[in-house]
Amino acid sequence: MRNERIGDYLVSQGLITEEQLSQVLAAQKDSNGSKRFGDVVVDLGFMSEVNFTKALAGKLRVQYVDLDNTEINTEAVQKVPEQLARKHTVIAIAVTGKRLTVATNDPVNFIVLEDIKVSTGMDTVPVLATTSAINKAIGKCYSMQNVDSVIDSVNAMGGDLGDMSQEDAASKDRVESAPIVKLATTIVENSYRADATDIHIEPFDKYTRIRIRVNGDLVELMNISSAVHSALTTRLKLISGMNIAEKRIPQDGRFTQVVDGTTLDVRVSSLPMVCGEKIVIRILSTGQIALRKITDLGMSDYNYQLFESMLRVPQGVILVTGPTGSGKTTTLYAALGEIAKPNVNVVTVEDPVEKNIDGINQCQVNQKAGMTFAAALRSILRQDPDVVMVGEMRDSETADIGIRAAITGHLVLSTLHTNDAASTVVRLVDMGVAPYMVATSLIGVIAQRLVKQLCPSCKKPRMSTPEEDDLMGIDHPIQIFDPCGCPNCNNTGYKGRTAIHEIIHCSANVRNIIAANGSKEEIEAAAKANGTKLLRDNVSELVQAGVTSMTELIRTTYTV
Repeated sequence: MRNERIGDYLVSQGLITEEQLSQVLAAQKDSNGSKRFGDVVVDLGFMSEVNFTKALAGKLRVQYVDLDNTEINTEAVQKVPEQLARKHTVIAIAVTGKRLTVATNDPVNFIVLEDIKVSTGMDTVPVLATTSAINKAIGKCYSMQNVDSVIDSVNAMGGDLGDMSQEDAASKDRVESAPIVKLATTIVENSYRADATDIHIEPFDKYTRIRIRVNGDLVELMNISSAVHSALTTRLKLISGMNIAEKRIPQDGRFTQVVDGTTLDVRVSSLPMVCGEKIVIRILSTGQIALRKITDLGMSDYNYQLFESMLRVPQGVILVTGPTGSGKTTTLYAALGEIAKPNVNVVTVEDPVEKNIDGINQCQVNQKAGMTFAAALRSILRQDPDVVMVGEMRDSETADIGIRAAITGHLVLSTLHTNDAASTVVRLVDMGVAPYMVATSLIGVIAQRLVKQLCPSCKKPRMSTPEEDDLMGIDHPIQIFDPCGCPNCNNTGYKGRTAIHEIIHCSANVRNIIAANGSKEEIEAAAKANGTKLLRDNVSELVQAGVTSMTELIRTTYTV
């Protein structure tokens, strides 16, 4: 049993098939041994990194640890030097007496464990964790020690970029060790490690405030001297390809940065303010981060089956709606991942292309060059597509071409900014698309929101009040949970987010109402009769299951 190869073990456990195993072995042979078996299995998409690591832990009879949800002892971390931790992809997570628990991605590599034993003078106990989780933990645990020293060195220079001569500027090492460059890099690194989606660098008279958006809320990361602001904005504008001499008009740019082995695609926007330029940085996960499957979108089983049946329809329009930052693009990409097969031509038109997906033709909108959504969409229809994804239906022209494309036999996926699923139909008619065309082409509409999940370590139970029962649509008090706050969730009471969905399937009676130019209320009533669960029903179920709080229910679905 102990000598059984990992590939045979996975097949015997029913985790992969014999055919998949031979594909993995062939790919590993092609890489001339440069890739490990586990990396190839994950790259080919046969298993997720977490599932493979859990299976490996089962085979090796080693404990598996989920580092994202484990409290890491800072005293233990400091026992292993950062250089050694990065070299061997290990991180110490706990100390018990003279024993050090070390998370590694290769628990049978005794040379590594011996190295750590010599360095720390302690016995090492290996536990298994995923490579990406270890890299992220190394970044998180060692980085906070570096931040203060970077800020001190920047303040000591008074925000001066340092007088770099031509030869110095050409020397990459000299540039990367310049304090202001280190500060710019550190800000992006720490924000990514805190799972932030945006960074706001805001200039004020006496100081510059840096805030990051985590789980939809802005949290302060640090304050720096206002003398540093000009140098920091110059550095960010320089690497993102903006004009550093132009400070009077807004500009946009982008750059890539590698953090803990993951390449981040970073979008930058500058806007002139009273005390200098405000910079907002959007961190996008790149194509290197695996695409979500539609099973990972947090849909209830009922909604998942509805969504899956919509994707089977060969032609028509599927719309995903919701406010900015509600995960619409993630849902569309997951749907594309499901549809994109070798025998299907999938073309997208996006502004900007947020994730490069293998096997899909992606086209970038360029307003200055006259490449608008409508112009791109017209050309795409001459490219013999089977499936077309339009990033957003912004105007009546794009909506009209999209609807016509669906009627002529294409499957069109797109997004729209509306509050709920029923008002999407009314919005399309408002944009000038004839009601009968909407009725014949629309397959369905998915409205979604993101709600914060309660931190499992510190949520506190209580009984619901009559007003809350009324909001949840129940007639008796039940146990619900409130956020509390602990070190695990940065004292916010919440950890991570999940999506809630409202899906309207265009059945015959809904079609008739749309064609007769029916109101939002009529469409909603017909959809409910068909079994559509509204956003409120969806989030009520999550509150009752203790996943989220009453505050989140009111924040996401409250209407007057």
